[in-house]
Amino acid sequence: MSTLYEAIGGDDGALRLAHAWHERVLADPVVSHAFEHGYRADHTERLAAYWAEALGGPPTFSETMGSESEVVRLHSGNGEHDEMDRRAVQAFADSLADTGVPEEHRERLVTWFREANQHVNHHYAAPDDVPDGLDVPVVQNE
Repeated sequence: MSTLYEAIGGDDGALRLAHAWHERVLADPVVSHAFEHGYRADHTERLAAYWAEALGGPPTFSETMGSESEVVRLHSGNGEHDEMDRRAVQAFADSLADTGVPEEHRERLVTWFREANQHVNHHYAAPDDVPDGLDVPVVQNE
């Protein structure tokens, strides 16, 4: 395995993971709050493309769907929500197991997700603070 993208099963694995995570968060009474005003019909596909790119896969998200700046703006300015963050990370960890991601990669993937969640949701105080031109941060091989 040379990338976490390969560890999750490539594009197909990213889509399975995104579906599993989305089902879990929609079923969670705390995390589902983030989706109560609705979400795009293609949310899961976009999420899968974003995760795939961030984990070392092709830049499909950046080339066809959006930018890191747009993602961070969408998630910025919502204040502290530690319990929601904790539950979203747990849903991700559980989704890794649900989708059969090998155990030896799960800890690293959960760490990545926790850090990415903090960056996307809490690095900037408000959407207007997010600069243009941010790149999707890609996990480097260790």
